[in-house]
Amino acid sequence: MNLAFLSPLYDRSGPWASAYVATAGGTEDAAARQELLAREAREALGGQGADDATCRAVYEALRTVPDGTNPPGRAVFASEGQVVLDRPLSTTPESRVDVSWAPLPHAAPLVDLAATEPVCLLARIDRQGADFELRGPLSSAPAGGAEGEDWPLHRTGSADWSERHFQNAVENTWERNAALVAEALAEHRERTGAEVVVLAGEQRECVAVRDRLPEPLREVTVLAEHGTRNPGSSARAGEHLLDQELAAIRRAHAERHASAALDRFRAGRGDGGRADAAEGVPALVEAAREHRIAQLLVRTGGPDLGREVWVGREPEQIAVRRTDAKTLGTGEPLSARADDALLRAAAATGAEVLAVRPLTDPEGTGANVADEPAGGFGAVLRWPYAEGETEGG
Repeated sequence: MNLAFLSPLYDRSGPWASAYVATAGGTEDAAARQELLAREAREALGGQGADDATCRAVYEALRTVPDGTNPPGRAVFASEGQVVLDRPLSTTPESRVDVSWAPLPHAAPLVDLAATEPVCLLARIDRQGADFELRGPLSSAPAGGAEGEDWPLHRTGSADWSERHFQNAVENTWERNAALVAEALAEHRERTGAEVVVLAGEQRECVAVRDRLPEPLREVTVLAEHGTRNPGSSARAGEHLLDQELAAIRRAHAERHASAALDRFRAGRGDGGRADAAEGVPALVEAAREHRIAQLLVRTGGPDLGREVWVGREPEQIAVRRTDAKTLGTGEPLSARADDALLRAAAATGAEVLAVRPLTDPEGTGANVADEPAGGFGAVLRWPYAEGETEGG
C-alpha cells in the first residue's frame, strides 16, 4: 500500500477521531440504518472524550453515502471539527462501528480494510486502435486511448495477385496500428503509475501490442480472456466476466508482491552480522527513527500492534519508553499505538506498507509461524545494520 493518501492526516496535530463504519446499503431502509450507524459513531466518540464539533463532523460525513458509490464501509478521520479524510473500504469492518479518539489517527486498520489491490490500466484493443481505462477495486475512469489508420483494415478471401497485395497492405496497417497502441500504452502507464496492464479484445491484436511493449512493461502485462473494445448489449455477459477477471488479476498481483516482500524479509534476517530486515517493536522503532524502513510488514492480528509507544509531533519522534522519548526533543511525549506510530513514520519517509496474513499449515506444506514477523511487525530495510550494530540500538 502506497501511503501518500494519508499525508493530510499527518500535516496537522491531533487529537484525532477515527471511525470505521459499515455501509448500510441494498435495502429500502438503508438511509435510516445509515443514520443510526452515524449516530452510534458520534455517541461513541463523545464517550471517549472527543469534542462536540468533531463528533458532529464525523456524524455528518457518515449519515449519507456519496452518490454513485456503495462501498462495504468507510473510514472517516476528523480533527478540530473538520473531516480531513473520508476513505471507502473494500472490506466490511469486523464491527459495524469502530471508533477511537487518540493523539494519532488510527489508520492501521486501513492496511486490511482499504483497497490494496493495484490499479490496472485496461486497454480495449481492436485492429484500428485502443481505448484505455484505469480500473481499481472500487472505481474506474477513462484514461485516453490511441487511434490508428482506418484503411485498409479487412482482408478478402480471394487468392488473386492483386488481392494478395491488398491483404499485405491490410496486415501492414495492423502492424502499424499495434505499434502505435503499444507506444501510447507505455506513455499512459508512465503517466498514471498503474502497476498492472491488461489487454482485452481481439487476441491477435492484443498479442501484437504486447510484443511491442518495452520488456519491463511486458512483465506486468496480462492478456484478458474477455472483453471487447466496443461492448454492446450483446457483450454484457463478457463484460461481467471481464470485471471478475480484472479483480482476480489485481488480487494475484498484490499477493505476489506481498509474498516477494516477505521473502526479502526472511532472507534479510541476520545471524549476528549484517541484516537487511528488522522485526519486533523495538527494532522497528529504531529503524523508523533512522528512516531505514523501505517496506513495513504488518501481520493481521499481531499481538504487538496495539502495544504502547511514545511519540512527539514529528514522525521520527517515536520511542518504546517514555523516558527515551524525552531525549528525542519531543517535549511532552504522548502515548500511542505502535501500529499507528509506525504507519505515520512509514508514510513520512515514502515507505510501503503491506499486510501479511497469518501463516497456517493445514496440509503439511511446511509453513512455519517462525517465518512471520515477530509480534506482528517486520520491515525490509533501505540499508542494512552495520556489522556489530544490534537491532533496536
